[in-house]
Amino acid sequence: MNAIKILGFALIVAGGLGLLYGGFTYTQETHQAVLGPIELTVQDKQTVNIPIWASIGAIVAGGLLLLVRIK
Repeated sequence: MNAIKILGFALIVAGGLGLLYGGFTYTQETHQAVLGPIELTVQDKQTVNIPIWASIGAIVAGGLLLLVRIK
């Protein structure tokens, strides 16, 4: 397998995961204040939504890369 085929397969998998889950969340920790030995932190949950068109586009692009013949 060459790099183009691996990239195509990775795009198809990423697009499928984007359609399946629709997004992901992560926790962002910010340091608000330090009062001597006491440190106050705030943890915010951030959500990233993956658009359906981006997931379908990744699947289509991956499929096209798998069909391309490079000599």
